[in-house]
Amino acid sequence: MRIGAVFPQLEIGADPVAVREWATTVEAAGYTHIHAYDHVLGADPANRPGWSGYTDKSLFHEVFVLFGYLAAITASVELVTGVLVLPQRQTALVAKQAAEVDVLSGGRLRLGVGIGWNQVEYQALGVPFRQRGALLEEQVDVLRRLWAEPVISYDGKFHQIEEAGLNPLPGRRIPIWFGGGADAVLRRTGRIGDGWMPQTAPDAEAKARVDQLRRYAAEAGRDPATIGIEPRLTLGAVPEAEWQAFVEGWRDLGATHLAVNTMKMGLDRPEDHAAVLRDVLPRLG
Repeated sequence: MRIGAVFPQLEIGADPVAVREWATTVEAAGYTHIHAYDHVLGADPANRPGWSGYTDKSLFHEVFVLFGYLAAITASVELVTGVLVLPQRQTALVAKQAAEVDVLSGGRLRLGVGIGWNQVEYQALGVPFRQRGALLEEQVDVLRRLWAEPVISYDGKFHQIEEAGLNPLPGRRIPIWFGGGADAVLRRTGRIGDGWMPQTAPDAEAKARVDQLRRYAAEAGRDPATIGIEPRLTLGAVPEAEWQAFVEGWRDLGATHLAVNTMKMGLDRPEDHAAVLRDVLPRLG
């Protein structure tokens, strides 16, 4: 199992030195990848009673710019979006940005994508909230075509491209993983995904979802063993005595990767996040 570190974007602040020191510390500690969330805008909750999502006070570094920076200051860690809200972004632009990160990082990008939940963000970005699942599936097809072929033409429900292409190309098929726990996500991953990113404990329900994912892959004529699984261990939400069992439980279910999250632990400084990650890795095996 490859173990990565969740970039603590909500708590790390905007100091580029702190970001650099966090990244180089976790890479030196032995983490195999850096896993970053994506949001473009936060909603002001003042006139939204009951709002429970991220707000305008939630700090998110723009993920592709962040990865361009991390590509330059790290040498080996994989750069993973977990997840990019793909339907609210222009597909060709995402293809360009992802290809560029992959080229400049030496082939270290893994693109986790999802449909998101924030209608406020969709509205502000000028993208319809409905049909985002269907849009995402077509986007994945377009991304893969643009990464693989110098020039493409595409006539889809949501995309029309006439004899155009990216340059530079990534030179490989960038992995696309799906985040979320709905049955539609499992079905989509089984048909067209390179991996799945669950956010649950390794319990009976998780086993049932893994089994369902494998059935969907087999029904699509794919080898289920080729589909990766990356759960997330949030240290502040799982009792410390259960951390290793959480990891072992997911390993037993066939997880290929795992991301460790230090946010919401009451850590005051970026270096505290890095220190916890450094110290906990040997205990997770």
